[in-house]
Amino acid sequence: MWTRALLAVGAWLLGAAGATGGSLVAVSLIGQSITGPSAQQLTVTAVNRALAGAGQDAGRGSPSPSPGRSVPARPRPPASSRLRTATPAPPAPVSTPPPAGTLLSSAGGSVLAACQADGVYLISWSPQPGYEADDVSRGPGATARVLFIAGIHGLRMVVSCTGSVPSASVAPVTDADRMEPGDT
Repeated sequence: MWTRALLAVGAWLLGAAGATGGSLVAVSLIGQSITGPSAQQLTVTAVNRALAGAGQDAGRGSPSPSPGRSVPARPRPPASSRLRTATPAPPAPVSTPPPAGTLLSSAGGSVLAACQADGVYLISWSPQPGYEADDVSRGPGATARVLFIAGIHGLRMVVSCTGSVPSASVAPVTDADRMEPGDT
């Protein structure tokens, strides 16, 4: 009787261990296929280069491969079966215009700003990891500003136009920057 009980407990433990191990492997494989390759933060230059490359690929009608992947070559018919016709010139590469504005960066984050007839205007802003954008005054006006806050510290970026070119001054955030209008 004890032998049967021990065999039953052993078989149950072996089955439970196998099921747990198989489940862990299955979840690991599912997680890898869902998340895909790891994400990477790109610089403005890398994004512009990728957009320009995508525009050229679109102009040629060829697919744009993902990083780390190759596109299989299209099979070509034998030379004897190809028609002998004049080959048209390839289309001119399509160039993607750079985003309108000037990228201004600081340790706390970056802004894309443009000078317009009625003053400076913040097109977009992006805090660095660990920072948050706060108290954004995007313009248009004589100045535009954004606070990049990290805990109790932060940076104030004030953007203005010199002629038609945006420029920024960066300074530490002060208590006056954190006060709401009407606070005393």
